[in-house]
Amino acid sequence: MISGIARSGAAAVAAGRNRLLAPLLFALVAVAMLLSMAAASARSASDGFADLAEKLLPAVVNISTTQTVKRNGPDSMLPKFPPGSPFEDFFKDFLERQQRRDAPPRRATSLGSGFVIDPGGLIVTNNHVIEGADEISVNFHDDTSLKAKLIGRDAKTDLALLKVVSPKPLAFVSFGNSDSSRVGDWVVAIGNPFGLGGTVTAGIISARARNINAGPYDDFLQTDASINRGNSGGPMFNLAGEVIGINTAIFSPSGGSVGIGFAIPANLAKPVIEQLKEFGRARRGWLGVRIQTVTDELAESLGLEKAHGALVANVTEGGPAEKAAIKVGDVILSFDGKPIEEMRNLPRIVAETMVGKAADVEVWRAGRKVPLKVELGEFPDDEKVAAATPGEPAPETKTQAVRTLGLTMSRLNKELRERFKLDESVDGVIVTDVEADSPAAEKGVRAGDVIRKIGRNQEPVSNLKQIEEKVAGARKENQKSMLFLFERGGNSRFVALRLGAGKG
Repeated sequence: MISGIARSGAAAVAAGRNRLLAPLLFALVAVAMLLSMAAASARSASDGFADLAEKLLPAVVNISTTQTVKRNGPDSMLPKFPPGSPFEDFFKDFLERQQRRDAPPRRATSLGSGFVIDPGGLIVTNNHVIEGADEISVNFHDDTSLKAKLIGRDAKTDLALLKVVSPKPLAFVSFGNSDSSRVGDWVVAIGNPFGLGGTVTAGIISARARNINAGPYDDFLQTDASINRGNSGGPMFNLAGEVIGINTAIFSPSGGSVGIGFAIPANLAKPVIEQLKEFGRARRGWLGVRIQTVTDELAESLGLEKAHGALVANVTEGGPAEKAAIKVGDVILSFDGKPIEEMRNLPRIVAETMVGKAADVEVWRAGRKVPLKVELGEFPDDEKVAAATPGEPAPETKTQAVRTLGLTMSRLNKELRERFKLDESVDGVIVTDVEADSPAAEKGVRAGDVIRKIGRNQEPVSNLKQIEEKVAGARKENQKSMLFLFERGGNSRFVALRLGAGKG
């Protein structure tokens, strides 16, 4: 009996121990399964890259270019001498004799990457890879080398389309949907880094919609896949083997890869490539406006609930926007059914829209939404951008002036036109001085800026009394800031100036 009780007690203890060990054993089994799955996943990814590389390498090419570089003439290397110095002719003769002994103009070479998009021999690369080239050679994975002809190029998106004639159909790749790619997705880059030939690297998409100030349509994919000099123009693939980006630039203090590379999204490149193929150039939609960012202060001044859209600072005379009744001071909230969350979204959306299409536009005007329709023109190739800068202020001209918001303003007269080099076509009120620590100075307002319009409804300004009344009225309504439209050198810019308290 005692032994029976003892056995029963031991069984109970064992059972209790098993109950305690069971969760631990379950946890250990789960960890082992997770480790096994991770190892299997790693093997799967590794195998996937190998299969992908084997499939895609034949469609990726190395591009080499040659260019004749003219030597500078002797005058460009001539030291600076006082006028009439006898040494000037001596050195000029010496440099001319030296150059005659030198070799003829040298041939510079550069290397890049590209990829075949059509079995008939169409190849995509970067514009900067072939820019200025006299000869373009395309080297394939099987060591075949063919001369290439430039079909078309576009500097604004840094894209170029080449054509080679091959005796047999070429291996090619297709574009994918870059908009469906997410941060964290695997990508594979293939290219010609440092001229080494077909090189495969892998990484992830690190960020989207990067603006690196490379051009007006910046919307780069960022990756940590190793990209170096010579990778430019090469493809970035997703794991389905589709081109979702064209490797274009790197951020590198050292000149080598530091894990920050940038690629043109496929969805931005595809329409440009199609236009290069059809027309030999990019045909972009053109709206004919100059725009600026809507800041929080500008949004408050315009009566918008939040800062979004693109503020129209100038409308090109005779352009599509003017014909559609888009006005200076309008905020474009949507274009062709696409919302404009940031100012920089608009140029890309307009550029991607077909020339001649009648697009719906929604603008914010005088405190309400206004629907419009605009027929897009074609972006002019010879667009001129005014960049004149007013001259240095001369001594103060005696004239009637008003001082408010840190600005001294005067009605334009002959003396002020001469002082700030303004022609007779410019009229209105001009800024003659800006307080150093004022809100206007912080926003970059300068003496010589002409005030064109003022207030939420953007009423034209022709005299000083209008400005005083508008500022006083805004303060009475407890507005935090006042919206001004300034003109400088033919360009217009909206600025919201904090009103503060008082009259000054």
